[in-house]
Amino acid sequence: MTHDTATTAPAPTPSIWHGDVSLRVLENMGRRCLIETLGIELTDIAPDALRGRMPVDTRTTQPAGVLHGGASVAFAETLTSIAGYLAIDRHLFHVVGMEINANHLRPVASGWVTGVARPIHLGARAQVWEVKISDDRERLVCVSRCTLAVIERPSDYVSPELRRSRSGSPN
Repeated sequence: MTHDTATTAPAPTPSIWHGDVSLRVLENMGRRCLIETLGIELTDIAPDALRGRMPVDTRTTQPAGVLHGGASVAFAETLTSIAGYLAIDRHLFHVVGMEINANHLRPVASGWVTGVARPIHLGARAQVWEVKISDDRERLVCVSRCTLAVIERPSDYVSPELRRSRSGSPN
């Protein structure tokens, strides 16, 4: 009696995202706002997670020379807000932050930190996301949880040029 030793590949993880949005489009939306100021870069849209990185430099450190906790929180909220945006029908809904917390676990003085945002709950009116931020040696630096409200109106996330034309402001 022979046994078939061939195995089937695991099924691919189903995507949590609504429609397709490229990293290039997301990068364009992040220009001329805090995302660009802090040097935050989006690096990967996986089927069930959004990844990005942020430099640890003069833009993101505190006077003691290590990563500022507020920069970690801004990084986490950036990842969750963009992930929330990707997970909704953007023609009908928008997401806004309701609550965020962060546990800062270790200091980082240089290099980059990497963040991974994954959903805990994707509901019709609220989303809850967890972000794990690690240093260049893959040591956990910060864990954050962010709750987003899903509101019924088209998303406001647009490029700087469209923000300017909507507001009537020359900046």
